Amino acid sequence: MNLTTESAQLVKTLLDRHHRTEKAEMDDIPWAACKDFTVNVGEKQIGAYIETWELPSCWLYSVDFVCSTEEEHRTFHHYRARFSTPTPRKPIRGTASVYFVVDVSKVKPQTLPVEVRFIVESNKLVHTPGRTRFREKWLVDVIENKTLLQRMVDL
Repeated sequence: MNLTTESAQLVKTLLDRHHRTEKAEMDDIPWAACKDFTVNVGEKQIGAYIETWELPSCWLYSVDFVCSTEEEHRTFHHYRARFSTPTPRKPIRGTASVYFVVDVSKVKPQTLPVEVRFIVESNKLVHTPGRTRFREKWLVDVIENKTLLQRMVDL
């Protein structure tokens, strides 16, 4: 092997190791099978999934069921998780929401798990548990942007 081939192999090995480590570090939970899914199970599982995020303890959240929408081959269950960082001095602060959709198939084998996707308020990127590592910065950015907008409106 020449130096160029050795360098390329080293880079490939390091990238493979990085991707394996990154994937292993992404948090997820075992989602309910389609046949076992209920609105309450979805709410509890979303809460359990959020608990895997490495958020500082100052973040509080609540998960609420929003609605279900029926299609021919699936049912979508919509949830909202609302986050804030209340303190004794400022018990009411800005909030940031994360919207979840649980896709329960009517045609796939009912033993397969539901599919879950989520978006962060005011963003368009759709995230998938197990493929996306949640970032606290996303919540902070939403709240900061709302605060800036409110200040501009109040002028």
